[in-house]
Amino acid sequence: MSGGHGRRERPDPPEPLPVPTVDSHTHLDACGCETAADVTAAMDRAAAVNVTRAVTIADDLPAARWAVQAAHWDSRVAAAVALHPTRTAAVTDEEFSEIERLAADPRVVAVGETGLDYHWEYSPPGAQQAAFRWHIDLAKRLGKPLMIHDRDAHDDVLRILREEGAPETVVFHCFSGDAAMARECVDAGYVLSFAGPVTFKNARALQEAAVLVPGDRILVETDAPFLTPHPHRGRANEPYCLPWTVRGLAALRGVSDQRLAADAERNAERVFSLGELPPVLPSDTFGASGARSA
Repeated sequence: MSGGHGRRERPDPPEPLPVPTVDSHTHLDACGCETAADVTAAMDRAAAVNVTRAVTIADDLPAARWAVQAAHWDSRVAAAVALHPTRTAAVTDEEFSEIERLAADPRVVAVGETGLDYHWEYSPPGAQQAAFRWHIDLAKRLGKPLMIHDRDAHDDVLRILREEGAPETVVFHCFSGDAAMARECVDAGYVLSFAGPVTFKNARALQEAAVLVPGDRILVETDAPFLTPHPHRGRANEPYCLPWTVRGLAALRGVSDQRLAADAERNAERVFSLGELPPVLPSDTFGASGARSA
């Protein structure tokens, strides 16, 4: 979800990764990016530590419009658009229609983040579930991956996916389940993405889940500006912070940083079809201020 977290102090950059990898879920707008120059600067900071691409995620309609623009400003950025479950209390047909139009953009690589969030009480469960079902259908109609937000709602998320019939590719963003849920997701063919919490000392159940996920089903993400990994928990997060999560996850799984980063990049390429993205549009098509030119 978006917010003002981009104003927090950023930590000094980590040691670069030995090979390139992809931040599979970030919120560049909430990191403080507004213009094309801001996006370029954030991706330059990421590239300096070998995080060479990122998927920027929308959680409401203004963020969706911005994410699509950002994906056309910088070739290193792709977008995912949806209405976050906490934003679904009162959604109009016009809003759903615009999300559908934006999701069809060729530089949008997923429908998300959508799902269920029973932690916050911003939207009734019934409204969240109806919107989730709509997004599942949209992902199937567009032939794009479904990117799931699941907070304190594991059983209902899995149930609705079974009832609706999951899209070909399902990504659990910032996976938060235990080993049993991870096994169920793996058996269903889903992809699990891990963020900063997998590095937290009190995340034993999550760490047990992370160990058993096959190497071809794992992604890494920042969810920036949220969930900054250890040892900088509580400070501002950004794509350049991803190496801390990669190294923590690699240590848990007993593999090298190089292998984990390479697996995550290869999986992101496959899941999001990054190699098939069209080139960014000319700079005069999407204005640097965020307004599309005539």
